[in-house]
Amino acid sequence: MKKENNCPVIITRQDHGLSRKLMNPNALRILYRLKDNGFVGYLVGGCVRDLLLGREPKDFDVVTNATPGEVKRLFRNCRLVGRRFRLAHIHFQDEIIEVATFRSQVSNEQQPEPKVVQEAGHRQRHPRMMKDDDGMILRDNVYGTPEEDALRRDFTVNSLSYNIADFSIIDYTGGLDDLNAGIIRIIGDPDVRFQEDPVRMLRAVRFAAQLGFTIEEKTRMALVAAADTIARSAPPRLYDELLKLLLSGEGAKCYDLLRQTGLFQALFPDFSSWLAAESEGFPHTRFGEMLGYVDSRIQQGDKVSPPLLLALLFGQYIDEKAERFRRQGAPWQQSVDASVAEFLGETCPIIMIANRVGIALRDIISQQMRLKKIPGRRPETFIARHDFNDIIEYCRITRGDKKDVAKQLDWWAAQAKQQAPLPPPSGLTKESEAPQGKKKRRRRRRNPNAKSRTEGV
Repeated sequence: MKKENNCPVIITRQDHGLSRKLMNPNALRILYRLKDNGFVGYLVGGCVRDLLLGREPKDFDVVTNATPGEVKRLFRNCRLVGRRFRLAHIHFQDEIIEVATFRSQVSNEQQPEPKVVQEAGHRQRHPRMMKDDDGMILRDNVYGTPEEDALRRDFTVNSLSYNIADFSIIDYTGGLDDLNAGIIRIIGDPDVRFQEDPVRMLRAVRFAAQLGFTIEEKTRMALVAAADTIARSAPPRLYDELLKLLLSGEGAKCYDLLRQTGLFQALFPDFSSWLAAESEGFPHTRFGEMLGYVDSRIQQGDKVSPPLLLALLFGQYIDEKAERFRRQGAPWQQSVDASVAEFLGETCPIIMIANRVGIALRDIISQQMRLKKIPGRRPETFIARHDFNDIIEYCRITRGDKKDVAKQLDWWAAQAKQQAPLPPPSGLTKESEAPQGKKKRRRRRRNPNAKSRTEGV
């Protein structure tokens, strides 16, 4: 199925078989309101791709020819967000639906000059499209047509649209062919597209691993050639993308692709060098084992917190650093603090790990020593920690095969079970649960030796 003469391929309702029962009801409400007010509205991207593959979409994104301001006027529950990409977020009780305006691929040179407000105290209006000297997009708010919007998306399989007006699927890029063939192909010149946004390289890896697809050869060659440029992306954005990769349920496959393409070395240069070496004649295999464990947990429907994920994957690396500090005379806690700080110092310039996550990572590793102290001081306080389960889980996965450690974990599990809040007795009534009136305020006793406040007045 190919499009000819720049005309899109349109799959009618009876030919694609997608039912609106499978679609997010809030997204459908948005589409219908846009349609009823004279605007064009499509579902687009991953949700259409996943529906066609028989998978359950995680997100339903809407695109429209209404500007963000027009969307805000239509929906009272709308908030406008973003500078790089101006978006409308429609807030519902338990979710947010993202609404974007069709965008164009206009370049810096093609965009109209921004207006300048001459009055004192007003700032110059930002340009709607901006790229840096290397071609990376810094701002993209030039609006266009549905076809232009499809052509500026990253991969062909992510450019398919569902039109609420006639329930058809629209394909401007050959995405349906690539979807059927199991191919991840970037739209346009891959060298330029990866230059515009290096994070697209990580997305190519994630989609290939999650969907079981192969990366098209030209796309793959451009990705390998540009792998070192991944560090140009914003560190917080790389952290978010990395979590998506490693918590996708296909983290091991993602790692293999990252390593094969050179992206892993570019993201973790120090850790990658350590991983390729040996410690005391033994290879570092725990990283791969932990990836397999995390994948199995995710595939079973469980959740793994970011601090626990980082502890499982990088714990051995941090432990070796801590051992080096201990040989230099540092006590246990200081050695862990220093080793985690060193790891974050290596990682955060490229991948910005949030401070709270770094602190939680440090605590998971440092509190392993506390598990050995049975009962220790105030065990109930330790059990009440918000990260107690992560601390126990890390110990169980990394050292739970040792008999003495298994006994420690059994003891802590028994104590935690005893401290679990008990349900109220069956005879307890609402009246007996209620407070017995206001407590009387205790009058502060006066010190008889204290001087009167009126003395000397």
